[in-house]
Formats: sequence, structure tokens, C-alpha cells
Amino acid sequence: MKAFIKIYIVPVVLLVAFTTQVSAQTRQTTTTTTSKTVKTTPKSTTKINSKSRRVPSNQVTYKTPKKKVVSVRTVPNKTVITHNNQNYYYANNKYYTQSRGRYIVIAPKVGFRVKTLPINYKRVQYNTFDYYNAQGIFYVYINNEYEVVDPEVGTIVYELPEDYEKVTIDGQSYYEYANILYEKVQVDGTRAYEVVGIIDMN
Repeated sequence: MKAFIKIYIVPVVLLVAFTTQVSAQTRQTTTTTTSKTVKTTPKSTTKINSKSRRVPSNQVTYKTPKKKVVSVRTVPNKTVITHNNQNYYYANNKYYTQSRGRYIVIAPKVGFRVKTLPINYKRVQYNTFDYYNAQGIFYVYINNEYEVVDPEVGTIVYELPEDYEKVTIDGQSYYEYANILYEKVQVDGTRAYEVVGIIDMN
């Protein structure tokens, strides 16, 4: 009888145990190979490119969708400055363009040149650059003239023009004036504004 158990029963028990183990491994393998892999795409941190610091205008959201246009009927004692075949009118420390019989306040574009800086300008130094900032517009002295330029990222000013605008880019808040983006910072305990980018107009 003991011989019968050794010859027939033990091999059957071992065979059943082996089959159960193989079946369990097969189920485990099947579960692993058929499970879904979820891929996550990291969100972009900001639309301001870390190298060029230039932002397409279509990625900028203004807090006030429509900018208030400041216009007047006349500009007394104005000085006419022509740039790229466009007349600018300077008076009251502001630049104007003419449209439909009215004068509209505008910011001069990069490349615009004048012989004399607007009054109440402030000198701003950053790295090797000497800027002259007047009403939020940056100038550099070139060939006996003052040319409007985009400031370098990192340039600090201590006040913005009163008609600056608040904008958001990828959920981050900034201040904008004349297509220049600023972020509020503290410098030696004083509130200041650091240039963080330039808006590229499409």
C-alpha cells in the first residue's frame, strides 16, 4: 500500500501543485502585461521663454480686455517728430499720433529717435547699459541722439507710468507698459519693478 502511494499518489499531488503554480504565474503575467500605462505631460511653467524672454502677444491676457484710449482735440505747443514716415507730436511729456482729427497718446516704438530727452527722465544703469527712462520708455544715447530700445531683462525701475496694465501669462501676474513686462520685487526693502520680458506683437 505504501508503495502504491509513493508510485501513484505523490506524482499526482506534485503535478497538481505544479499546474496550480504555472496557472497563477500566467494570471499574474497577464495582469501585468494588460495593465494600462498612464503618461503625464508636464505643464509648462511660464510662457516667458527663459532665453529670449519674449512672449507672443496671443499668450498674454489683459485684466481689462479693452484699453482706454486717451485722445484730445488739440495739442498746444507741440513738437513734430517724424519716424518711419509717421508723424509723432510731443507735448506735455507725452507722444501723440493723429487720427480722425484727434490726437491719441501713444508710446514710441523701438528705433524711434529724438535729439532731446523728454523732461523728468531718470537714468537707469544695468550691467554695462546706461538707459534713460521717461514715462516708461527706455532710451540709449547713440550718435548724438536718444533711441528707444527694449531694456535688458533684469533692469530695475522704481515706478511705472500711471497707465500701466495688469496681465497674466500662464496664470502668472505681471505688469505691462509699452510691451515691456514687469514683475513687482523688493530691493533693499523698497518696492520696485523688474523687467522680465518683452511682448512680441503679432
